[in-house]
Amino acid sequence: MEITMKAIIVYFSLEGNVKFVAEKIKKQLNADMLCLTPKKEYPTGKVSKFFWGGKSVIFNEKPKLESYQFNKEDYDVIVIGTPVWASSYTPPIKTFLSENDLSGKSVAFFACQSGNDASKCFEKLKNELKNCQVAATLALVNPAKKKTNEDQLQIDTFCYNILNHIK
Repeated sequence: MEITMKAIIVYFSLEGNVKFVAEKIKKQLNADMLCLTPKKEYPTGKVSKFFWGGKSVIFNEKPKLESYQFNKEDYDVIVIGTPVWASSYTPPIKTFLSENDLSGKSVAFFACQSGNDASKCFEKLKNELKNCQVAATLALVNPAKKKTNEDQLQIDTFCYNILNHIK
C-alpha cells in the first residue's frame, strides 16, 4: 500500500515502552518522530516514578521541554504517544499540547501502561483536543518487555485505521 499522507509521532517515553511502539508505527506510516524531553528528568525507580509521575499529573504540571521543531501544517495526522500516569497522559504531552494548537488536525493516540485501562487517558486527550478528528486509539501493556504477536497485530490495525481515516 502506498502512503500518500504525512504523519508525525509526538511522544514521551520514560522506560522505553512508548518509544518501542513509536518506532514500529514509524516504519508502517513512514512517519517523522518527535521525542519530547523534559529539561528536568523524571525518576525511574519503582516507587519514585509512580509518586513523581502521579504528583505531576494531579498538580497539572507542564514541565519545560528541550527545544524542538514542529509545524502542524506539515502533517496530515499527528500521532500522540504517552505512558499512562494516574489515569492520564503525561505532563510532557500536556506541555506540548499547550504550546501547539492542533485544532482541525487528525490525531491518533497510543498509550502504554502497566495496568489494563487507558480509556480515561484517551478521554482526557479527546477533551483536550476536542477540535480534532480522532483517527484511532491503541493501548498496550508493557509492549517492549513482553513483545507479543497480539501487540503487533494491534499496532498493525492501529496504523491501518489511521491510513483509512486519512484517505
